[in-house]
Amino acid sequence: MSAFNSVSDVIQRYLAVLEAEGPAGLQFLNERVPHRYSAVYRLEGGTLRNEFVFDKLGQLTPEFLQVVPLGDSFCQFVLREGIFQTTNTSIDARLLGHKYQGVVGSYHGLPLVDNFGELYGTICHFDIDAHDLSDHEFAVLKQAAKVLPRYLGRTRTAS
Repeated sequence: MSAFNSVSDVIQRYLAVLEAEGPAGLQFLNERVPHRYSAVYRLEGGTLRNEFVFDKLGQLTPEFLQVVPLGDSFCQFVLREGIFQTTNTSIDARLLGHKYQGVVGSYHGLPLVDNFGELYGTICHFDIDAHDLSDHEFAVLKQAAKVLPRYLGRTRTAS
């Protein structure tokens, strides 16, 4: 896919993927970025539960990424600040002493608000290696975070 597609064109294609394939559409978003993983985490009390994940390598999600205590997560920064991006956690001073500094190499995330206006969790791209996320692709992620909750609500009420 061309990086020259407008954000709105990309989001229109993303919406078509969501309509055709169901919740999250993470493969579509992940194919556009260098990161190995794209994920949706749901906030449940003091933990973040991995609801959906796409792994470029198609492997099972490592156990330490399935359920993460909020205080150990990078999502905590997303929830507190409304955004969190780090291209290289190893050298990010904001993460000094963090449990996953250098374990997760890069992380770019945004909050998700559900259909009822409540905090659902986060959507993010991350990798064990350091990767930048272009401004264009972050804008795509930002718009995806706005449209995705209506599809997550479908799965929540259907279960």
